This record gives sequence, C-alpha cells and structure tokens, in this order.
Amino acid sequence: MSDRLWDRTRRRVQEEVVDAALALFLEHGFDETTVDQVVAAAGISRRSFFRYFGTKEDIVFGDLAELGPVILEALRERPDDEPIWDALEQAFGVLATQVNPERGAMIGRLVATSPALRAAHLEKHLRWQEVLAPEVERRVSTGDAPRGLVGEAIVATALACLDAASTAWLREGGEGGLDELRRLTRLALAAVRKG
Repeated sequence: MSDRLWDRTRRRVQEEVVDAALALFLEHGFDETTVDQVVAAAGISRRSFFRYFGTKEDIVFGDLAELGPVILEALRERPDDEPIWDALEQAFGVLATQVNPERGAMIGRLVATSPALRAAHLEKHLRWQEVLAPEVERRVSTGDAPRGLVGEAIVATALACLDAASTAWLREGGEGGLDELRRLTRLALAAVRKG
C-alpha cells in the first residue's frame, strides 16, 4: 500500500473513531465512557485504538493540540510593526479554517462538563503558549522583564480571551458559527487592550 493511500485510510479510520466516540461522549459523558465502549462502537480492536490514539483525551484534542505551529506560521506572516493584539487576533483566525464548527461546538460542550478534558485543554494551551511566546516576545518591547515573561503573559492572556469567547459562543448555542466566535474573540481581546 502506498504511503498516501495508507495516510488516507488511517485518516478515515481516525475520523470514524472520533465520530463514534463523540456521539458516546455526548450521550453518556466523557468521563463515564470507556475506551472499550468506544472501540465497540467504532468496530475496531483496543490494539488498533491505541495505534491511532495515545489516550481517550486524544480523541477530542488530537488535531487541535497540533495547531500551535499553524497559529505560529500565521503570526509570522503578520507585519512586524502590527500591534501584537491585532497580530494574535489575525493568527487565531487560522483556527476557523482548521476546525469544523459543529465538532468545535461539541468539543466545547464536552470540555465544559469534564474535569479530565479541562485539564487536557489547559495542557493544549500550554503547548500553544510554548510555541507562540518566543515569536510574541520578539515582536514586543520587554523592558527589564526576565526573558520569556512578556511573551508568555501576552499569549496566556490571548488564549484566555479565546476561551472566554468560546464560552460565550457556546452559551448562545454556537450560533453564527466560527465567524461569530471570531467576533467574540475580537471583543475579548479589545476589552483586554482597553483594560
């Protein structure tokens, strides 16, 4: 089997497992659903499951956790003299091209109801922060602050704005899709800038 065919097959199986798992998580709750239930619903073995996913949390966040470098590339494409909050807002906009709105809303609802997923969500944000902070720090004046402090503080704040916008978007039922989520993120970042 060629590498491209293998990759497509692998991706298709992963998608089927994710779809089956998300349906179970929404029906029974993430914490209450077992890997055995997921593999039964997806029609694969436990061994196959662990070839595709390291943990149950990876079903929910697998691709999202890897988007840090995508956001970084979008940030690097922004002009160096652009205000950092504007540059980050635009860079976060790339998420709208990478995330299915319906799946994003499902994941948001699951995160809100599961301590394990909230912890995994925070871990994802820490990985994004590690990737983005050096570029942010390169773009801003840090004065006499210790190396890394300013970049990490700005990225952590921007990610908190993204989370606040996601929470507000979900409260409204995910209406308006990802365009509305971008608008809410823009409002949250503007509030921080004024603050």
